[in-house]
Amino acid sequence: MIDGFMQISMHIKMLICKEIVLDEIRFYRASEKPYGAFSNLYRREIEFEGETFPTSEHAYQAGKARKSAVKKWLMDAPSPALLAMAAHGLYYWDVAPGWSTSKFDRMRGVLRAKFNQHADLRQLLIGTGDARLVESATVDNEVNRLWGEVNGVGRNMLGLLLMEVRDALRLESAAEDAYMVAAE
Repeated sequence: MIDGFMQISMHIKMLICKEIVLDEIRFYRASEKPYGAFSNLYRREIEFEGETFPTSEHAYQAGKARKSAVKKWLMDAPSPALLAMAAHGLYYWDVAPGWSTSKFDRMRGVLRAKFNQHADLRQLLIGTGDARLVESATVDNEVNRLWGEVNGVGRNMLGLLLMEVRDALRLESAAEDAYMVAAE
């Protein structure tokens, strides 16, 4: 009797876990299809604050530097990953005042720009439905636990901001559809 209960219990747990996994989309590497496009390292130009950047990581990190020479040094990094590594290693005196309180607003703005400027990326994001989006890093450090999760632990701020942008894009799309119907 206990063996039968354990088998049924395990089967139910597997079904529940399967549902949870289907309601969650994990991404990390920019090269992974299709959701690698959610990574800030994904190579897609965006215009932000009057400048054109090769990636959303560039647009985000451009706001971190206090001095223009440091910003130029960051922007000249040979890859988005090296840019991120260099920016995370800046000395305190090279970081713009108030960065710790403004960085999430900047990331929100960068993500809005990215998904508003590229219809294919916008459709990909909206197409995730109500799934929880998670940047799922493999290296356990403070930055990865802030912007994503490592082994299920972290604040997942990138995922939260992506879901926020997704909701806003959905509302905008619904408003446009309603306008079009009213205009007909």
